[in-house]
Amino acid sequence: MRGPAPLPDRRILRSDYFISKSFTLTYHYINLVMMTPVMGKKNLISVIDMKDEWPDLVDLAIKLKAERGHHGDPLKGKSLGMIFEKPSTRTRISFDVAITELGGHAVYLDESKMQIGVHSETMEDTARVMSRFVHGIMYRANDYKMMDKLGDWSTVPVVSGLDNLEHPCQALADMVTIKEKLGGFRGKKLVYLGDGNNVCNSLLYASAIMGIDMIACCPAIRMPNAEIMWNATKIAEANGSKIIASHEPEEACKDADVLYTDTWISMGDKTPEEEAIRIFKPYQINDDLIAIAKPSCIVMHCLPAHRGQEITNEVMEGPHSVVFDQAENRLHAQKAVLYTLMKD
Repeated sequence: MRGPAPLPDRRILRSDYFISKSFTLTYHYINLVMMTPVMGKKNLISVIDMKDEWPDLVDLAIKLKAERGHHGDPLKGKSLGMIFEKPSTRTRISFDVAITELGGHAVYLDESKMQIGVHSETMEDTARVMSRFVHGIMYRANDYKMMDKLGDWSTVPVVSGLDNLEHPCQALADMVTIKEKLGGFRGKKLVYLGDGNNVCNSLLYASAIMGIDMIACCPAIRMPNAEIMWNATKIAEANGSKIIASHEPEEACKDADVLYTDTWISMGDKTPEEEAIRIFKPYQINDDLIAIAKPSCIVMHCLPAHRGQEITNEVMEGPHSVVFDQAENRLHAQKAVLYTLMKD
């Protein structure tokens, strides 16, 4: 179990739940036969997996960034297996460079060229075999259930490079960026606008842990995962911050320190483009919303961006944008994760 609430399965797809304006949550418990996880090692599959280490990971990423080229080879002789089921630019490059600069070695694995599949080798067997070869596994997955299986059966640390429920390494890079640009987290207001997807889910947890007030401003039919929203709210309350849902961009963005968005159509989403534009157009980050936020606000996007849809070209290239600094911080955040999980 990874969530703070005693639910049979923390990782339930967003589409199974919706949050109304009154924040009424409905849960349908799922009976699962839980496999016995491998003990004695830690994964980063959900942000909540490293909740206690999260502030230290942020600081370590900043330190490693400052010491780039001068931090030695702490992972010398270590290998990272990298399984990709989805296309990637930032995740592929940043993990490869991260393990290399720490003295280790990356092994790129295209899932379509492996023997994983319903009619081939099981993920349970794949996890146990790979654990004999490498010191850590990064997995960019289509299905969070497969991610969980890999994490349960591997005897080496598993790091999520994204699945359809969370994107924890992106959230860590985002926290690094916010600390660099704004100096800290307490009293800061982050507004996420658009699709309540995997990026939004991980941001909810990360913001709650770091004490950021976060508003998930999304259409009612595309809200974040309800269980994650609920758990993040409880974490935030304990940390003196707030997690709020909204459907009103102009109201949500008042005095915001951070405006954040992501593509309206995530990989694997079958929503027609015309329908997505109709649903999400009011949530576009543009000059009108910038004018409502604080004059010092920063604009973030996890990329790739569809300019003219979720964000205008003018904002993307404007003085508030920190998008490319944010992208660079994927490298340093993932160095911090790999060092923490794979060091001797």
